[in-house]
Amino acid sequence: MERHYITRTGIEKLVAELNEWRHDKRPAMVRQLASARSHGDLSENAEYHAAREELARIDQKIMQLEMTLQSAVLMDETSVNTDQVRILTRVKVLDNHKKVERIYSLVSPAEANPTEGKISHQSPVGQGLIGKKVGETVEIQIPSGTVSWTILEISPIQT
Repeated sequence: MERHYITRTGIEKLVAELNEWRHDKRPAMVRQLASARSHGDLSENAEYHAAREELARIDQKIMQLEMTLQSAVLMDETSVNTDQVRILTRVKVLDNHKKVERIYSLVSPAEANPTEGKISHQSPVGQGLIGKKVGETVEIQIPSGTVSWTILEISPIQT
């Protein structure tokens, strides 16, 4: 089973999301499925088939969240060594082409949210940064080409 290194905040968010799927979304879909079933002939009932498919998708999401929580390894972000880039570190880089500084936090895939600057340590960018030290320059292949970044600072993430 793949381990998911995750912070306490990340676990709390996953538990809240799981509870929402289990106690809000799934019961609502079960009610919708029952209502669609009551409309008669199931073989030609598009509403019933759509509700059944949606219920299966919800059950899959619940199972995925449960598996992530079962394989979670709680990480204490305050005790992370910052001598090099690793999971649960915040890294400030200089884009050598655009001359712009960027900040990324390396987190587990379960906590990744690129719009918040949280990238998975398993992503191509995360993999390119892992193990690098302040002052090193790294070239990372991304979908739009290759980026060249210089590591300016490494610190613990702030949750």
